[in-house]
Amino acid sequence: MAHVALIPGLSRGSVGAIYTQAALWGLKASTFRHLTLASIMKSRRKTDHLERTASVLRREVMAAAKVCEITHESPSVKSLRLLVADKDFSFKAGQWVDFFIPGVSVVGGFSICSSPQQLERDRIIELAVKYTDHPPAVWVHNKCTLDSEVALRVGGEFFFDPQPTDAPRNLVLIAGGVGINPLLSILRHWADLHRDHVDKGSRHEMGTVKLLYSAKNTSELLFKKDILDLVHEFPEKITCSFHVTKQTAQISAELKPYVTDGRITEKEIRDHISAETLFYVCGPPPMTDFFSKHLESSHVPKEHICFEKWW
Repeated sequence: MAHVALIPGLSRGSVGAIYTQAALWGLKASTFRHLTLASIMKSRRKTDHLERTASVLRREVMAAAKVCEITHESPSVKSLRLLVADKDFSFKAGQWVDFFIPGVSVVGGFSICSSPQQLERDRIIELAVKYTDHPPAVWVHNKCTLDSEVALRVGGEFFFDPQPTDAPRNLVLIAGGVGINPLLSILRHWADLHRDHVDKGSRHEMGTVKLLYSAKNTSELLFKKDILDLVHEFPEKITCSFHVTKQTAQISAELKPYVTDGRITEKEIRDHISAETLFYVCGPPPMTDFFSKHLESSHVPKEHICFEKWW
């Protein structure tokens, strides 16, 4: 699914559950076992998350999580904040979770859109889920309530995890629809690392970030206020371009300078190609295929092109 380095300490294809942590908030080991083994056995459709990602690396820790906030992010997307008390639960910016729901036999797969530092500080992760007829998405939109309990396991080979000794890299983040989720996690992680470098003298020296984000209309541009807040906080470092393909309503004055009518173009991408730039692409498969192939044909090294497809 993604062209990146492998992550030490992950398992490939196995359940790898640690049931002792399931007792948090009354979620018993027997319930965890039902959520994992039974769900995996019943998850058979070709479009199912577990089947698509069977060969993808996963962490061994399975953690209980409790919903502590629910927000309507757009007409079709709800965001969830989840409290994860297990200190062994961690992730890298860009990764996703296997999402196990009591009473739902199909396992969800949702990208984390918060930063790793927020988990370290507050034990909170954030997910944004688009409504579809897939059972986990139906549950999020129709049945999930505050204090609902689920189980989570981190997976994925699409991530941004620079080390203090790494040379600074520029980032180009290319998102379509809910593909913004892992890229927002990357953007927020970049911001945390840059603040630490400026305020605390950490060794993480960060390059620039260009975000190109396409959706049908501005109401479907998720987290646009959060994104613009970061642009305004780091005007010399972060720029963004919102693209809308089916806009009919008037665009607000605050948003208008950042909005372009029409799809993201190859020229916009070419303008940012350099030896110091990493490209992260996440969106519908046709979009992801198009831009990853375009970057390869533009002689961007494969190891500088990271992509994630969501069906």
